[in-house]
Amino acid sequence: MPKNSGKQLKPSSSLRERLDGHELDLSLSGLSEVPVRELATLPKATVLDLSCNSLVTLPSEFCSLTHLIKLDLSKNQLQELPSDFGRLINLQHLDLYNNKLTNLPVSFAQLKNLKWLDLKGNPLDPLLEKVAGDCLDEKQCKQSAANVLRYMKTIQSEQDREKQRRLLVERELEKRREAEIRAKEARERDLRKREKMEEKERRRKEYDAQKLQRFNEPKEEKPTTTSEKPVSSVNPSAPKKGHLFQMLLKVLLFLLLCSIVTVVMCRKTKLPHEQLCSTVNHLYEDTLHALQGNKVLQKLLRSIPFP
Repeated sequence: MPKNSGKQLKPSSSLRERLDGHELDLSLSGLSEVPVRELATLPKATVLDLSCNSLVTLPSEFCSLTHLIKLDLSKNQLQELPSDFGRLINLQHLDLYNNKLTNLPVSFAQLKNLKWLDLKGNPLDPLLEKVAGDCLDEKQCKQSAANVLRYMKTIQSEQDREKQRRLLVERELEKRREAEIRAKEARERDLRKREKMEEKERRRKEYDAQKLQRFNEPKEEKPTTTSEKPVSSVNPSAPKKGHLFQMLLKVLLFLLLCSIVTVVMCRKTKLPHEQLCSTVNHLYEDTLHALQGNKVLQKLLRSIPFP
């Protein structure tokens, strides 16, 4: 029986007064909760005895007491340990005798320094109970610690593999979702492109139809005049031909004028009996005779008086 048997821990009591070297005995103190905040102020208390209390659970903050080397939680009502119990990496001796534990957290595998373990008196899972074995002497308790650590590491590895498998499945599903999204986007792009091409083809057909309709419509003929002809349609040789035609016309007009003057001179002056005038008079008479059918020209020629 511990030396503090029957003694209750009062709230006003100082834990420091109960510290004996590196050992802190809080057994038989009627505790229903662990004074984690006060214990955190005593890093020298590497050996902690919390046996024979009324502890049902341990707060997650309890796992911050990483200075603990030896921990006695026997003869409580613990139903489970915190999920991050493996943070107590310096723990070497753990007594969980006579509680209500059925399983251990997976993080238990991280207690690589654990050398001594007692799990007797707990309604353990049959497989875990078989792995833990008895703890009737020092050798059995050390073997129990080694066996349980090995077993928990196996479970941790299986869970890690399962977690990795689920992660791979999730990644594969994510890749499939991304592939489906890309395929959907590609289909939408193709659809927009096809609609754009169809719209372009429709507009092209409308343009061709309008062009054909304008081509088939009857065109109104407009009178063409010399002044309406564009300058660009004139043949480059036209100015030369026009200039030549003007020169010829002037020559003909000059010759015609000379002829008329000669005829008048021969008719109006005293030269009708000259050889030149005689020839001119004969030509005049022949021309008048040849143009008898043309009254206008006859009238014009007869307007020239004879002497």
